Amino acid sequence: MKIVVFGASGKTGLLIVEQALAAGHRVVAYIRTPGSIELEHPNLEVVVGKLNDSEKLKYAISGTDACISTLGGGSLSKHNQEVMMGIASIVRMMEAEGVPRFIYMSSVGAGESRYYIPQPFRFLMVDVMLRIPIADHNVNEECISKSTLKWTVVRPGGLTDGPVTGNLKHGSEKIKLTGNAGISRSNVAAFMVSQLSDTSCVNAFVWLHE
Repeated sequence: MKIVVFGASGKTGLLIVEQALAAGHRVVAYIRTPGSIELEHPNLEVVVGKLNDSEKLKYAISGTDACISTLGGGSLSKHNQEVMMGIASIVRMMEAEGVPRFIYMSSVGAGESRYYIPQPFRFLMVDVMLRIPIADHNVNEECISKSTLKWTVVRPGGLTDGPVTGNLKHGSEKIKLTGNAGISRSNVAAFMVSQLSDTSCVNAFVWLHE
């Protein structure tokens, strides 16, 4: 399978690139800053472009089977308009080019999953500390879920730098989470790569924790 990874130079994005290559996929790593990914592999192509560069997006997306995004705000105080507009551009280009599968990394706390988190932790994390990035994810989730794509929105808990363990839980039903419901970036990456061939979570918002 040939896939595009947006946010490929980030901590989780790079793990997705590495794991996808290890699984035998051909990967296009779309990055915004030249030199931000140093990985070399015969099945890896690095494309440098802005998220509003329609020609670069078309070049990267055309002829692929799926796109994965780990693009996030990166700021607790300022909305990331570039990423929100970029996700909308990616969705439109995928629809135009007939690329059906989109897997997007959001966060627990987005959408209805805010109510999975008990008080007062919900107020402190979702309504105060992560209010702006969660709001950005909400915009992106709405854009993706209204598209014609076969999408999966992955909502992990607090990200850590642990290894792949396979010890994770996921689902789309309502649950009650405790603490930050943490999970390693490696496990998140492994789950997202697995969704390239797993159709059980298509058109679903999926919570994820260890």
